[in-house]
Amino acid sequence: MTDDDPVTAPIALNRSTDATDAVGVDDEVLLRADGIGVRASWGHIYGPTDVTVRRGGVTVLVGSGGRGRTALLLTLAGRMRPSSGQLHAFGKVNNAQHLFSRSAVAWIDEVDGIQQTIRVRDVITEQIRWAAKWYKWVGRATPDDMERICRPVFGPYSLPDIDDYVEELPELTAAMLRIAVANIRKPPLLVVGGIDRLTRIDSAQKLLDRLAALGEQQTVITADVNGTFPDAHVRDVIEVHNLTDNEFVQLETEDRV
Repeated sequence: MTDDDPVTAPIALNRSTDATDAVGVDDEVLLRADGIGVRASWGHIYGPTDVTVRRGGVTVLVGSGGRGRTALLLTLAGRMRPSSGQLHAFGKVNNAQHLFSRSAVAWIDEVDGIQQTIRVRDVITEQIRWAAKWYKWVGRATPDDMERICRPVFGPYSLPDIDDYVEELPELTAAMLRIAVANIRKPPLLVVGGIDRLTRIDSAQKLLDRLAALGEQQTVITADVNGTFPDAHVRDVIEVHNLTDNEFVQLETEDRV
């Protein structure tokens, strides 16, 4: 499979020329969220929150982990619709479907969680089949398939054996595998779950370096409660607010006093 293959070829960004789509966002800005928030039937999840993501490179959102941050990442990837505010993305406003088609989500359990009792080969095979046209026959993934799909994410690091069980992979290897299979189409935007999920600091640094490599061809958004590391190759580090219920914010403030 190559860039000419519809299974793995990068998704082309179709730019709209309709004047009604113009939202006054600078060409350098890919996403701009103005006071967005999400509420569920049972209550507040996050917001209001302002975020501006420039095109290309890695943007790290700084904020407490949890359902609010996860929901924000999913909103920025078009997997959730904001209940309030405006989200400008790819020439549209509050158009989750338009944003969805131009983004990939990786390493967020609510979206791409993997059953731990399956082999790497099965994970890769499933993703290739999902990406293929409905009429295209796709056999079981081969080591060559894994090399093509995973190498851009793994870079200099060793790939797992194709017959390894996912549950037995080291945490950094497992994270990069999930990013690789989610990013099979290489859309313009890649949203990755918080790198602070990794328990080792050196693993988080390595993962951020690999995201920076992907950021040379895509716009990558991730999150970390502590920000980023010295000398990290990221474009922007943005502190985001109102990711938790107000009652929890008040408790956190009282704890610091």
